[in-house]
Amino acid sequence: MQNSVSIRDLSLNFGSVKVLEHLDLEIAQGEFIVLLGPSGCGKSTLLNCIAGLLDVSDGQIFIGGKNVTWLEPKDRGIGMVFQSYALYPQMTVERNLSFGLRVAGMKKEEIEQRVSRAAEILQIQPLLDRKPANLSGGQRQRVAIGRALVRDVDVFLFDEPLSNLDAKLRSDLRVEIKRLHHRLKNTMIYVTHDQIEALTLADRIAVMKNGVIQQLADPHTIYNRPVNLYVAGFIGSPQMNMFEGTLDGTTFTAGDGTKVDVGTYAFTAPSKGSAKAVLGIRPEHIVLGDAAAGMPFQTDAEIEIVEPMGSDTLAWTNIAGQSVTFRCDSDVVIQSGQKVRLGFDPGRGSLFSSETTNRL
Repeated sequence: MQNSVSIRDLSLNFGSVKVLEHLDLEIAQGEFIVLLGPSGCGKSTLLNCIAGLLDVSDGQIFIGGKNVTWLEPKDRGIGMVFQSYALYPQMTVERNLSFGLRVAGMKKEEIEQRVSRAAEILQIQPLLDRKPANLSGGQRQRVAIGRALVRDVDVFLFDEPLSNLDAKLRSDLRVEIKRLHHRLKNTMIYVTHDQIEALTLADRIAVMKNGVIQQLADPHTIYNRPVNLYVAGFIGSPQMNMFEGTLDGTTFTAGDGTKVDVGTYAFTAPSKGSAKAVLGIRPEHIVLGDAAAGMPFQTDAEIEIVEPMGSDTLAWTNIAGQSVTFRCDSDVVIQSGQKVRLGFDPGRGSLFSSETTNRL
């Protein structure tokens, strides 16, 4: 099957500064892909290159099998939704939705049909006669999405569209965007720094750093098998617990001398001789009480801080001379100063080379 968007050997320089370098990315028809990373990693820059808002220094961009590298944005068959709603304040919602179509000279009947369809999909029919000043933030963002929707294109580009909204609205609109994708089955490329958005929305996530894609995989793989220390540390809230030490065969020795048998870990390449390594364990993979009894690694610890989160509870303690976070069910009653038995299975963790930072 032909890819919807194909980015081949793409580079972008601002003077002597290299922003994107030899980047390749293939996006399947109907796929929802998220470009994820911190500010300055190149994710919005890449999106702007796909949209035609930035001229690339080298490489090619194909959309629907057509080379669009040097085409104007309007000729690329894309619809774009920005972080800022960018609505015309003097126009009603209906006029905002139809403006681009009217400028393009489309027939009135076709415009009305497209606006009506977009309004129905986004549930903004009652808002068509209002102006942006009379809309909430979530409603304005729906209108901004609708303006892209009426173009009836194959590829939608979203540049941090939910960043200006409060937490509840972000959560609600995430669901709406997911529903939109399931209904339309269009290709969607979505930029965000929010890992929750990435994990909940994406078919695949491209984690970026310094203009380079560190890992491209489905959310389950990104979360459970991060390819390097950067991805492991960036994905997950709270962060993965990282133990620095040495690996000799299947024995990991932490900095304070604590030994952990990592024989249950699925090695790509077990170490030969002692080598510096990092063992990463997710907070939810550390268990306490009776559940710890059957774990390959067990230790006694004292609870330092407890943070009830409603559905679950986070707690901080010390393992192998290092501050550690673990997550437990909210029904489990724990408190500061309490002595507990903790355990985990290293096979569910991640091992990284300290030298290369890559997964072992």
